[in-house]
Amino acid sequence: MDAQELLRGALVIDGHNDTIVAHIRRGNWSVVRGGEHCVGDHAGTIGFTRGIEAPRGSAADIQINAPLMRAAGIDAGLFAIDVTLARHNHLAYALDGLGYLFRDLAESGGGLVIARSVADLEAARAAGTPAAILAIENADVTEKSLYVLQTLHALGVRAIGLTHNVSSCAADGCLEARPGVGLTAFGVAMVREMNRLGMVVDLAHVSPGAFSHALEVVEKPVLFSHGNARALCDHFRNLTDDQLRALRDNGGVIGLSYVPDFVDAMRPTVERLLDHVDHIVGVAGIETVGLGSDFDGGGTLLRDATETWQIVEGLLDRGYGEADVRALLGGNMLRVLQAAMG
Repeated sequence: MDAQELLRGALVIDGHNDTIVAHIRRGNWSVVRGGEHCVGDHAGTIGFTRGIEAPRGSAADIQINAPLMRAAGIDAGLFAIDVTLARHNHLAYALDGLGYLFRDLAESGGGLVIARSVADLEAARAAGTPAAILAIENADVTEKSLYVLQTLHALGVRAIGLTHNVSSCAADGCLEARPGVGLTAFGVAMVREMNRLGMVVDLAHVSPGAFSHALEVVEKPVLFSHGNARALCDHFRNLTDDQLRALRDNGGVIGLSYVPDFVDAMRPTVERLLDHVDHIVGVAGIETVGLGSDFDGGGTLLRDATETWQIVEGLLDRGYGEADVRALLGGNMLRVLQAAMG
């Protein structure tokens, strides 16, 4: 079986992208219909505070959206809104991004499904329609209220990253790590409530202390949505071998990030990304690794989603069997989603 055939036949879930905000910052482009269509001309919280953004480096204007997912053979993705830069306005920023996507869906009349459960994801795949799992980065979106958390869940949000490098109301971030400090008291309550509601706890960006503390608190598998192996690339966003083993023991998954700085400081190539796969598999097993592109948020190792086949081809060339490739492409991520969301 060649790479394209395997990719088309497998369940493929990308653990992280920033495409909602990217579409707004390109000039209100449609996530559902593609860049040639616009969603009104209103400048909401994101558009007004962040302004227009040019494409990143050699990446495509937009790296992932519904048309590109169909072209690439990607069935679902976690569509994240990072609220970190919205100082004192985190909740409004998130609601602006969610509202933008909801209007886009209403105007488009189909073409993308918001998956609130694994059953929704599977139904969308059966219908040939890409699925978006709504996610937010940075627990400050809750304004330290579990009622806000519950409301975000009611709106369809199914994953939240506790921090985004800097510390939040829930946890220390990896750029502000304090020895012996992990989750805050609110962070503990938030993680427990996320488990109860059916939301994925995302530990990408958290400090080592917060990572360990969260694994002590959670009752379900967690996601480290985008990052790589620190043994191969000594970047604060990557996981150590001990953390990878702890993630394995939790039943969680790390999504491979296509951010060049997380792959290799000197030679960030697809081959080097595959070295991270080899390392993670050797340390924590094939069941612990998935995809977490960070498309439209710095994941420029691939031009866009349609180049995902390169990863599949590289894995096959390295001797990975079809079952292991399928697990990495989506099977492992599905297991985490099923455990967390139901």
